[in-house]
Amino acid sequence: MSHNRSLAEPAFPDDDGSLDDVLATAFAEFASHDEPAAIIGALCSVRVFVAVIALLGEIPSDGDKDSEMAAVFMTGADGRKALLAFSSLDSMKSWDPQARPVPVYGYDAARAALDEGATALLLDLGGPHFVVVETYDLEHLAAGDQLVNTEAGTAWVTS
Repeated sequence: MSHNRSLAEPAFPDDDGSLDDVLATAFAEFASHDEPAAIIGALCSVRVFVAVIALLGEIPSDGDKDSEMAAVFMTGADGRKALLAFSSLDSMKSWDPQARPVPVYGYDAARAALDEGATALLLDLGGPHFVVVETYDLEHLAAGDQLVNTEAGTAWVTS
């Protein structure tokens, strides 16, 4: 019996987990201007990693451990929730060497954050270029809008 099954092509087939060049340029601009707009704009089109960790569940009567994988969210003192994302494998590993990377586009990470009731995306927590993408920008990023520079500053162009 012949089966004509195929696996979907991976979204990032040649990805080695390093910092995307577009994001590297945005980080350099951020370092010189302390303005995260370039990074937020880059997230419209680049790959990031969402950290996933194993959570120990209940131990059934047969003694086997039950676990599940879950994306990592943080809750602020004000009760708002944020999804953790990382620009590279090195950045994620410096945060938690045991975390498993899930490569996604920045806009997909934003969508996942909103789907889980989060109001922010935390990029590179604990890293030198830590950036918070909050509600308004998170919603535009999730919608697939583009952040552009204008004479008056940055603005979102809706899809």
